[in-house]
Amino acid sequence: MRSSPLLTAAAASLAGALVTTLVGPAAAAPAPSPDSPDTRGSSSDVAATELAELGAQMRDAGIGTLQRSVSPAVSLPAPLAMPTSYPSQPRLRTFPDATPDDAADTGELIAYDEIGRTLTDLMERSRRVSTQVVGRTTGGRDLYLVTVTSPESRAETGRQTAWREKMREEPARAARDAKLRAGYKTPIWISANIHGNEWEGTDAALNYIEDLATAPRSEVGELLDGHRLYFSVALNPDGRTVGTRRTGLALDANRDMITNTTPEATSYVRTAQAIQPMYAADLHGYTDVLQVEPCGPPHGENYEYDLFLPHGYAAALKVEQDVVAADIPGNTYYNVATGDVVEENTSEDTAHIAIPYRDTPSGWDDYPPIFTAQYAAYHGAVTSTVELPLARPNGSSQTPSNAVTNVAVAEQTITSLVEYVADNSEDMLADQIEVFRRGEAGEAKQALTADDIAAVPGPDQWKQHWDVADDQDAVTVPRVYAIPMGARQRSRSDASALVRQLLFHDVEVSRLTRPTRLGTRTYPTGTYVVDMAQPLRGLANTLLDLGGDISEKVPTMYDISAWSYSYLWGATVDKIGRVNARTVPHLRRVSAPTRVGGVARPARNLTFKLAGVADYRALNALLDRGVGVRLLRDGTPVTGRDSETVRSIARAHDVRMVPASARQVRALRAPTTKKLDDLRVAYTGTQDDMLALRELGFDDLVPVDGTAIDDSPAVLNGVDVIWLGSELEFEDDQVVGRRAVASFVQGGGGLVGSGAGAARTMSSLGVVQATPVEGEGNSNGIVRVDAVDNGVLGGRHEQRSAFVYPAVSFVDLGARASIQERYAARGPLLAGHWVGTGEEGEAYAAGKPSVVSGTSASGSRGLVFGTSVFFRTHPKGGLSQGARGIFWAAPPA
Repeated sequence: MRSSPLLTAAAASLAGALVTTLVGPAAAAPAPSPDSPDTRGSSSDVAATELAELGAQMRDAGIGTLQRSVSPAVSLPAPLAMPTSYPSQPRLRTFPDATPDDAADTGELIAYDEIGRTLTDLMERSRRVSTQVVGRTTGGRDLYLVTVTSPESRAETGRQTAWREKMREEPARAARDAKLRAGYKTPIWISANIHGNEWEGTDAALNYIEDLATAPRSEVGELLDGHRLYFSVALNPDGRTVGTRRTGLALDANRDMITNTTPEATSYVRTAQAIQPMYAADLHGYTDVLQVEPCGPPHGENYEYDLFLPHGYAAALKVEQDVVAADIPGNTYYNVATGDVVEENTSEDTAHIAIPYRDTPSGWDDYPPIFTAQYAAYHGAVTSTVELPLARPNGSSQTPSNAVTNVAVAEQTITSLVEYVADNSEDMLADQIEVFRRGEAGEAKQALTADDIAAVPGPDQWKQHWDVADDQDAVTVPRVYAIPMGARQRSRSDASALVRQLLFHDVEVSRLTRPTRLGTRTYPTGTYVVDMAQPLRGLANTLLDLGGDISEKVPTMYDISAWSYSYLWGATVDKIGRVNARTVPHLRRVSAPTRVGGVARPARNLTFKLAGVADYRALNALLDRGVGVRLLRDGTPVTGRDSETVRSIARAHDVRMVPASARQVRALRAPTTKKLDDLRVAYTGTQDDMLALRELGFDDLVPVDGTAIDDSPAVLNGVDVIWLGSELEFEDDQVVGRRAVASFVQGGGGLVGSGAGAARTMSSLGVVQATPVEGEGNSNGIVRVDAVDNGVLGGRHEQRSAFVYPAVSFVDLGARASIQERYAARGPLLAGHWVGTGEEGEAYAAGKPSVVSGTSASGSRGLVFGTSVFFRTHPKGGLSQGARGIFWAAPPA
């Protein structure tokens, strides 16, 4: 299942033991089983005892304390180096059986340490099988990509590579290339186990690989001559080993395809780019009955749905026919008349699996690109998430009987999907090339509606299920997106990070080589431009566009409903609908953002723009190295004399430091100027909170909860600020802990946090007197906000949009409370899904405070966000707001 419980703040013991290196340019049909609750927001909690147990399991599994880094990701993860011929059969690392309690053993499934040995054995037995390592997990385990195809010489592999590149770079020519259409080995990609406690797809894939490797050529020769079959056999081996859906970073990688905090998601993206799958399926579990996408509404506006849906739905119907006919012992069936799951196929109504497109009116959707299958579709693939039927008895184990059934169902599903694609590869290849051609040609995007489906070629079984509710919303793709440099750019560092992220996703980015008029504005030299006439137009637009308000479109949503880089990643981005010429002039393609970090010239006092995530990393690095820094009233940092330490930090974090002005030097003596110190930050909350704080450069972190403080009040010794990602609660008898926190506040310690729980904690301590009001729990999206002039979040670094899940507004403010930011007075929701009436609705929050600060009687400062600033580390602009609040609330050095 794509749903997942999220870690709570009490993940303290686990968080401290996990890797914090950020890898990267750094998800209803039948209801989910009870052991896989649909807990979508950050407010979902896991008991502290469960987290402690999880930490112990991971340590036992070899996921111990690993290298910690707060350095910026100033270079892109390298593309995958693919074999130059096949087979490619390197020697794989051996992983000893150091985990005798491997969770896969509970279902008599393959343990991770056996996967490499199995692949080695298959490579020794067959020249059809190749294996490469395409990444490494947080716990140090290898991620394998297995290729099964007929042997190829270097010349043959080179020709395949050239054809693949031609399809994307010159799609119009590729569509006319008869040799390509006849000789290209179309790629089929099967992946599994991105959720670690959804095991059986791995075993099924390995069984199928063995069948292909050992079958007589008369049975598989035609398939392997005409296709490459790729298998990502275990996308999350850390989670597989200990029986948790999460990765070694305690994150859900199947929510991470566009944020790329986890090495597993980073590897998946690089693999999608390297193999350019024509078809991709990702195997999950468990939904009580086999479920095979395509999805129900809402449908992503940027898909070429007339090219995606015909074969996607027809393939699912073939799986349904074959799985039912196989009569697999223990399998279940879906009654399309009643919506019930039954244990026997007794009638025409029960001879079915679940297909969300047909069987789920709303809520199981392909709207967000954060899931594996939805992401791969933006590379021109027809895709499907496959949910296996029989659930676990608990979160970390499976029964052998259920596993046997699930493996058999999965293997039959893989077989049926491969057979369908092989039989239809000529038409599907033409469709994939057409996806790239439409993007490269800059054609207007046509939404698929009930009025125009009659003319769509290909299989037509899907058409009877497409109605008004299913229609794609129309989207106007702009001519370009511009990321301005200079005075109009809110954060140069966030702009560089955004460019790096776009390049990581293979979005083409250029820079202006001279001042150029784009639309109604002239942009300076150095402005980054995303020309939307490019093959991955759909991916580029879904990453950069705002999205829409789909609140009225469907009653429920599956996970997040908005994710825009332009509105959430801290940089200024302009959407430009018109330019004066078909070809945008004065552009030069870039392979990386231009670096400008360093000291402009030596000076007694230096300063830099403190606006983006990398800027705060640099500030924390300066403080960590003992460099004196003072913060002026307007939030400008001023350092002491230039030194090699300062220069090296500026270069490492790509921050440009310049001499402080005379006015800024004079302001250093003002009483409002604050001397900064290297901060120790305690935190409650989820893994999101810990990773966000580390990404900002706060490396002296102390995970706490009520029990930890009550057991050892000294845990707060030396703490400057407590970040409240969740409520800090104490049992009635935890008097010692209550007194310790009260003493912390009395001594001037700062409180900063996000959400209703943080607000309740601050109010109870007399720091920020305000009553939080939560919007409808599943509502989420991008909202318009207005910071107060001259406030903590206002001024030249103000951000005008934020992410909420859900939105929290504040009422009944106390005498010492101050409003720092408000939701827009009219229609704050810019994009997403926000339902509910009364206090839960959008209208109630309009115009109300979204961020409130306060000061206790003792002078302790507090700041509480009603927005979700650290959600899955995605809203990078929110991260810098959180850092700004922390330095504001911290006591002076």
